[in-house]
Amino acid sequence: MLPKKRSGEGVVVGGDIVNSGSDSGRIVKKQKTGCLFSSSNENTKSGEVGNGGGGVSGVGGEGCGVEKRSMALGDESQQEIDEDLHSRQLAVYGRETMRLLFASNVLVSGMQGLGAEIAKNLILAGVKSVTLHDEGNVELWDLSCNFNFTENDIGKNRALASVQKLQELNNAVVVSTSTEKLTKERLSDFQAVVFTDIDLATAIEFSDYCHNHQPSIAFIKTEVRGLFGNVFCDFGPEFTVVDVDGEEPHTGIIASISNDSSALVSCVDDERLEFQDGDLVVFSEVRGMTELNDGKPRKIINARPYSFNLDEDTTEFGLYERGGIVTQVKQPKVLNFKPLKEALKDPGEYLLSDFSKFDRPPLLHLAFQALDKFASEAGRFPVAGSEEDAQKLISIAGNLNESSGQGKIDDINPKLLRQFSFGARAVLNPMAVMFGGIVGQEVMKACSGKFHPLFQFFYFDSVESLPTEPLEKSDLEPLNSRYDAQISVFGAKLQKKLEDAQVFVVGSGALGCEFLKNLALMGVSCGNQGKLTVTDDDVIEKSNLSRQFLFRDWNIGQAKSTVAATAAALLNPALHIEALQNRVGPETENVFDDTYWENLSVVVNALDNVNARLYVDQRCLYFQKPLLESGTLGAKCNTQMVIPHLTENYGASRDPPEKQAPMCTVHSFPHNIDHCLTWARSEFEGLLEKTPAEVNAYLFNTSEYTSAIVNAGDAQARDKLERVLECLDKDRCDAFQDCITWARLRFEDYFSNRVKQLIFTFPEDASTSTGAPFWSAPKRFPQPLQFTTSDSSHLHFVMAASILRAETFGIPIPDWATQPKALAEAVDRVMVPEFQPKKGVKIETDEKSTNLSASSIDDSAVINELIMKLEHCRKNLSPGFKMKPIQFEKDDDTNYHMDMIAALANMRARNYSIPEVDKLKAKLIAGRIIPAIATSTAMATGLVCLELYKVLNGGHKVEDYRNTFANLALPLFSIAEPVPPKVFVHRNMKWTVWDRWIVEGNPTLRELLQWLSEKGLNAYSISCGSSLLYNNMFPRHKDRMDKRVVDLARDVAKLELPPYRRHFDVVVACEDDDDNDIDIPQISIYFR
Repeated sequence: MLPKKRSGEGVVVGGDIVNSGSDSGRIVKKQKTGCLFSSSNENTKSGEVGNGGGGVSGVGGEGCGVEKRSMALGDESQQEIDEDLHSRQLAVYGRETMRLLFASNVLVSGMQGLGAEIAKNLILAGVKSVTLHDEGNVELWDLSCNFNFTENDIGKNRALASVQKLQELNNAVVVSTSTEKLTKERLSDFQAVVFTDIDLATAIEFSDYCHNHQPSIAFIKTEVRGLFGNVFCDFGPEFTVVDVDGEEPHTGIIASISNDSSALVSCVDDERLEFQDGDLVVFSEVRGMTELNDGKPRKIINARPYSFNLDEDTTEFGLYERGGIVTQVKQPKVLNFKPLKEALKDPGEYLLSDFSKFDRPPLLHLAFQALDKFASEAGRFPVAGSEEDAQKLISIAGNLNESSGQGKIDDINPKLLRQFSFGARAVLNPMAVMFGGIVGQEVMKACSGKFHPLFQFFYFDSVESLPTEPLEKSDLEPLNSRYDAQISVFGAKLQKKLEDAQVFVVGSGALGCEFLKNLALMGVSCGNQGKLTVTDDDVIEKSNLSRQFLFRDWNIGQAKSTVAATAAALLNPALHIEALQNRVGPETENVFDDTYWENLSVVVNALDNVNARLYVDQRCLYFQKPLLESGTLGAKCNTQMVIPHLTENYGASRDPPEKQAPMCTVHSFPHNIDHCLTWARSEFEGLLEKTPAEVNAYLFNTSEYTSAIVNAGDAQARDKLERVLECLDKDRCDAFQDCITWARLRFEDYFSNRVKQLIFTFPEDASTSTGAPFWSAPKRFPQPLQFTTSDSSHLHFVMAASILRAETFGIPIPDWATQPKALAEAVDRVMVPEFQPKKGVKIETDEKSTNLSASSIDDSAVINELIMKLEHCRKNLSPGFKMKPIQFEKDDDTNYHMDMIAALANMRARNYSIPEVDKLKAKLIAGRIIPAIATSTAMATGLVCLELYKVLNGGHKVEDYRNTFANLALPLFSIAEPVPPKVFVHRNMKWTVWDRWIVEGNPTLRELLQWLSEKGLNAYSISCGSSLLYNNMFPRHKDRMDKRVVDLARDVAKLELPPYRRHFDVVVACEDDDDNDIDIPQISIYFR
């Protein structure tokens, strides 16, 4: 990703500073068009950031050895955020957190795989600067874990070899290097420092310095050793967490409040309350008991699904009348971290991940200390497969345990320590990726106070990923290949299986890019027999660049799969990869045919929608292929392993459908901004896309269009014609002033006239049929708006609406259209007719209604009249007249789409006294943008690739596999065994959803029935698709007994069987001999 650099930044080319202009000594670079950041004063010094250290004028400072700066640091007083680029990340962090990140300087020490992954995530997030530190050189061994290295880098300093590719990820971040030994004083240049390869003594020294520094410097120590990893965080003696979970404050709509010593507050029951005991809340808009509207936070006790008590006496308050909103007040939290030296002796509670390993963290706490002692004594890490080294490590661990006093553990588990010793030198890609996501997120917490930090130790292992069969020492010996680190843990046999795997990656977005990188580094599909296929029908957009790290800004508009495959092949030239642009679904079964699926080793989903996941799940179920599933939502991620015959499939459990607001609520009785935005998006699409498209359909083939409308003859058909006629008659625009008139009258209709009609039909004192107040919660009584050009939001609506209206009619947009004064003068020329509410107008109030169009007995007559009027209008149109429908595009801030939707929603919100939102928030809701960040994506793919070792090795039991749900914001890691599939039993047979019965030899119907009868199953119905091939209730079906089942499928079900298809499927309903229904697997009939 190469967005425009922040102001004041420059570049070093070949060691020479490139200067431009008369500013002697100022480091600059020729700018590209489209500035990401602007600054009113380039020389303004940045202040202190959050809980971290003060701003610095440069990265690196004096005496840091061989230092190469890709860019020079510039300070900004006012940074603008490129919302097109960062929209998904903004949805997670918000603007304030992003600004704090943009001002944060971070050191990452140790540029093996883990350091590279952490740096990648920080650079994508957009911190101010990242300094890469490493004193060592690239070895062949490193190529399987650091995506920046090629064989040409062997022998070069790791930091220097990494800087160029990491800089490419985000040109707005200063990426520099340091290659000499660090001093603790150097750490004062940073808000956060991360060490991935440091001995314990030095770590303790640095931790003490950072802890006692004023202000504190966030210190993170992390390492991955084979299939084991740990993180330690120390953010100082007093660290303030501004937002512990990142969730929106919970709210409730009040139905009643009692006058009691502990007031009972009841809320409407359309949504469960999320409050907990001890939460603080504030009240607003309460009628009657107005004492609660003072903005004072009040404590909740006895929280229940739809009510709660207040820890406050309201007996002397006024009587509650109606209305009111209760909103959670999010409280900051202060954490008191201990420095590493103290925490090692008194670690407190460990953050658990796998609840089947309750006793594991204390053991790994001991193991990593023993490993540090081994390395300091031997000057190296244990050798893979060396029993002597393993025994020495076990002995050291035993001695440390004996001297640990109250922290002594009962069993040091020599078997586990032996596995730990064997892999201690290796940095595995999946482990680096997983921990890179976790640690990257911790750094951002340290720099912003957003989300709850890891407090303070986290240990993890994935020993279940090891092959089930014992490994010989010879199998772990290096082969002088780029995969030697991986071989030292898993052995050469599993490496060969990885290289020969046939892998299908479905999707190449954020997850897909990470997966392709991981698979390439692991050597998957890099052998002569291996092949990796990736497919994605999407193209690259600007908003992808902040997390889909294989893409650059020059790739915008290109096919995702092609670009990603090309980038992955550069990471490992041995990768056999094919990129396709096909959507995976029923319509592409000629591409992904039976033979294709049958030859696969594993399928990796990298999808962003449930329907596509369900389809791939059914294909994997059908062909009995392992499916590795994952997904992210902001800081949350989950993984699910779908393993043939061992686990349930993805579709076996479903999330409940998202609750939809009733149509009448959206159109007439909104009570939150989501309702307003849903309505705004609907109006946008109706006015600017659907109606112009209907006009074009009418004009393109008038006779066919009108015939279809007449044949339909219903209220929907009448509505369509009315909209087309309105567009071509009274609302037709020939000049831009007509568009302004249309927009101004739309404002009057939407935000004044309709509201006047609504409150005329239902006055404020109206009652329901039961006598209850009509305008009771959650309904909000609206007020009409009075248009004025002095209100910028009113004028902005007219501007956006008139520009888009002009676009649909192909009318040139004058320069003055965006100038408030000139626009206001044009608006003032519009004559707005006076509105009078009418009696007898029906406004839908039924929440179950799905259609707002009222049917009438004379729809047909009205339609005929409308057709005649339309014909008259058509004759007055210029030859070749055609409208331009506008399809909503949320990710282009220059097209006025979101301007209009935000204006529509906010004016409507103003009608109903609902808090308004800015354009970004409107974009996130109306554009249905899924929050996404690089860290959770990385963690999910790392966890999946740890499972991939198990899948491709084979032989693992269900208890060896792991599903995960994680929330990096809390942080929470919930790792558990997958759920086995449901087992069906009949006689001596057992089957699950994974089983498919195969009948070969192109059988007749009689032969199929006999085949089932031999299993004790009496088939009474056989269907293919929606057609019945056989039912024992129909005598004529007995005539089909000697026909081939394939011929029945062709003749009766009209089944088309292309040449590539060798079989088809039938569903058979069976009973046993006692007439009990038996659910049997799907049956595949092979006819070729």
